[in-house]
Amino acid sequence: MLAAGRVYAMTCQPAFILHSRPYKESSALADFLTPQGRLRAVLRAARGRAGSPARPFVPLELELRGRGELKTVARLESSGIPYWLTGASLFAALYLNELLIRLLPAEDPHPPLFEHYALTLDALAGGRPLEPLLRAFEWRLLAELGYGFSLDRDRHGRPVHAGSLYRLLPDAGLEPVEQLQPGLFRGGELLAMGEADWQFPGALAAAKRLMRQALAPHLGGRPLVSRELFTTLKESSRD
Repeated sequence: MLAAGRVYAMTCQPAFILHSRPYKESSALADFLTPQGRLRAVLRAARGRAGSPARPFVPLELELRGRGELKTVARLESSGIPYWLTGASLFAALYLNELLIRLLPAEDPHPPLFEHYALTLDALAGGRPLEPLLRAFEWRLLAELGYGFSLDRDRHGRPVHAGSLYRLLPDAGLEPVEQLQPGLFRGGELLAMGEADWQFPGALAAAKRLMRQALAPHLGGRPLVSRELFTTLKESSRD
């Protein structure tokens, strides 16, 4: 993690805007995802400026200046074609952004996570199936933050067996259980998740439940706005 009070050099780095909100008279306060982590900075005279690249899902080049956690944007330019996202793909990408804002500590570098995020946006824009992409990103985020766990070994180090039942202990890993109870996972589903074998019966639905259980302790009990919007969109599409 970067030391508090460090002066940022005017070094250009790739970035995406995760979220921005009005700040003072005409500026915006923006959260950026960069290889150096999530960075918060003031974007001066950002509101009402035609053609501004200061919007989500646009590859950017970013330069910052200042001390402490809150920086000032010195330069912000588009560095590529914006990812065209609509409907469910847009809500899925907003979900990724909200996860990163809620869970990724400020100024904690994760270059592989930045690359994975860009690849996921590209896949979403290309029309790839949403659920496998979301599960892969959630899994990568948990692993990068140090909350990952094995899918082929239980918390005692023993191999996961396809015919056995397991429950997730978020801080410890998979615990084998003998009796059927709510929220359990079959070993075959867990092994299929580890291989990203989404053709295995029930693996994709089980992966969604598993990731919700794994993420819940780190979200602090507050619901995800993007998840609620996504659910509303799916329900309205059935009407």
